[in-house]
Amino acid sequence: MGLPIEAAENRRKGIFSRFLRNRKGTTSIEFAILALPFFVVIFASLETFAAFYGDQLLANATETMARKVRTGQITFQQGKPTDMSEIEFRQAFCEEISVLMKCSATEAGQPSRFFLDVKAVNDLSKFPVLIPRKADSTDIDTSGFKFAPGGPGSFNMLRAYYRWSVYTDLVRPFITNLRPAGSSMPKDYLMVATTTFRNESE
Repeated sequence: MGLPIEAAENRRKGIFSRFLRNRKGTTSIEFAILALPFFVVIFASLETFAAFYGDQLLANATETMARKVRTGQITFQQGKPTDMSEIEFRQAFCEEISVLMKCSATEAGQPSRFFLDVKAVNDLSKFPVLIPRKADSTDIDTSGFKFAPGGPGSFNMLRAYYRWSVYTDLVRPFITNLRPAGSSMPKDYLMVATTTFRNESE
């Protein structure tokens, strides 16, 4: 009776040892374990790159639009063919950043992600230097924004803000800086570009 039991035990040991020696499928198992964190890191890197590229794109567009105001290619309420309304100016700005940041069909008239503050500044000591924030959150306060650039020889500022949505949880805590009222977690990355200039005289 002992031999069959011993043979069965040896057979089980043989199967177990063969299982340990068998390396087939190891690569697939390792890939399945590592694939998810690997692709999360890759996507997080791509999203971070896209966000900072968008930052540069917004800065370049701000300089371009400011130059057009400074040189008189864009004017406001001067009775000239170059006059632009706020909606027309916003639409022109949207075209400058459309490579990466798309403005919705209603964004020019009803800002939701893209905000502009363009105005003449009479007192040079009062150029704003901080991002306007709401008192009850870290969200941006747009209540004082307007479109009113000055005429020839005036000092002006152009501030552009864009709410960039961050989708990767791994990245969100490090680059988001907007927390809407009532929310405990930042959700968007606020892109900011500012320039000041003096319009050319006629």
